[in-house]
Amino acid sequence: MTLAPGSGDSADAADSPDLVRIRLVAAGAAVVTVGAGLGLRAAAAGSVAKYGGDALYTVLLLTLVVLVAPRWTPLRAAGTALAVSWAVELFQLSSVPAELSRESVAARLVLGSTFNAPDLFWYAAGAAGGWLLHRAMDRRRRVTAGALPAGETPHT
Repeated sequence: MTLAPGSGDSADAADSPDLVRIRLVAAGAAVVTVGAGLGLRAAAAGSVAKYGGDALYTVLLLTLVVLVAPRWTPLRAAGTALAVSWAVELFQLSSVPAELSRESVAARLVLGSTFNAPDLFWYAAGAAGGWLLHRAMDRRRRVTAGALPAGETPHT
C-alpha cells in the first residue's frame, strides 16, 4: 500500500520494527496531546484555553500524520498538519461547519464553527512546536541507530 507518490511508505516497510516503534510513539503522543488539551480546558479559561487548544489541535494533527506516514520528514509532517489546520479554519468561512457543529459534538471538535483569524497564527505556533519536538526525537532516533546523514554530527 503506497500512501502517496514518493512517500516511501509501502506494505513491506510498514512492518519494520523501526516504523512500528515510530507509530507507537506517535499514537502515545496523540493520547498525551488530547490529555493536554482536556487538561488545559479544565485548568484555564479564556484566551489561554482557546489559543492553547488551537496549537494543540495542530500538534494532534501532526501526531496523526506521523502515525499514517512515519517516514515523512518532520518538516513535511508539520507542514501537512499546518495545511490541514488552516484548511479547516478557512472552511469555517462557509456555513457548513457551523451547521454540522449544531448537529454533532464530534463535528464541532474537529471542524469548529466560526472563523477566527488569530487561530491561523496559533496553528502555526503548534506546528512549529510540534516540528521542533518531532525533529529532536527523529534526530535522537537516528543517532541511536547510527543513521545520521553524511557530514552531520550528533551535536549540530
